[in-house]
Amino acid sequence: MNPVKKRVLRRSLLALLACGLLAACHPRQPPVQVVYRFDEHRWLELKGWHCEGELWFIDQQRGIRSEVKPQFYRIFTKPYINASERYIAIPSWRTKGVMSISKDYGRTWQNSSVNGAEDDGTTSPSYDDIVSLTVVNDQGFLLTRQGRIYMSSHPFDDPRLAPGGPGIDYTIMFRGQPRQRHTSPQFPGPGWGLEYIDPPRVLHKLVIQYKTNFQNLPEAIPEVKDYRGWTHMRCDLGAGLK
Repeated sequence: MNPVKKRVLRRSLLALLACGLLAACHPRQPPVQVVYRFDEHRWLELKGWHCEGELWFIDQQRGIRSEVKPQFYRIFTKPYINASERYIAIPSWRTKGVMSISKDYGRTWQNSSVNGAEDDGTTSPSYDDIVSLTVVNDQGFLLTRQGRIYMSSHPFDDPRLAPGGPGIDYTIMFRGQPRQRHTSPQFPGPGWGLEYIDPPRVLHKLVIQYKTNFQNLPEAIPEVKDYRGWTHMRCDLGAGLK
């Protein structure tokens, strides 16, 4: 083979090798699939391979398309019902005290926290201990196999902690003596719906017990009526690979 043909063949082989290694010749876009439906006009889309990737929320009626998680989201495999529209709580496979929360119909997202007292000394249940998540009446209820219900507050903020409000005065016992304390509007703590607690076990230990939105909490998960969405997330592991 003459030198010119050898150089052409070498370049062709290198190009094919680069194409195969870098997928630059015919790149495949990650598949997009609906992994959860709240109702006819609201759903979650996952963009990625093997049921992991970007998570997007879509509301056709309100014209909302927002990114919930930028990458590495994996679906929640336990029973999941989200029957509220304004308040949305989205768990994931990695859920251990953190969920994505929207309080404005899915336009913006924040992280929640779980404040509990588990037998192993941690403050939140493990994924294996979680039984289900139910969102109803703009509150979230995370049920565990031990029968505990981690719940968010009532869907409003204490007006005493609004800007210009008087704050909250309360009394604690310290070494057998009452001590006066004050929570000011400058440091109100997490807003409504962003903190999940197990009321019988921890509420009496926390300052939030004095907030109006953490008083008279339900003792059981409220009944969900006329729900039109899915009860589980769904995902095809082989999407885009066939």
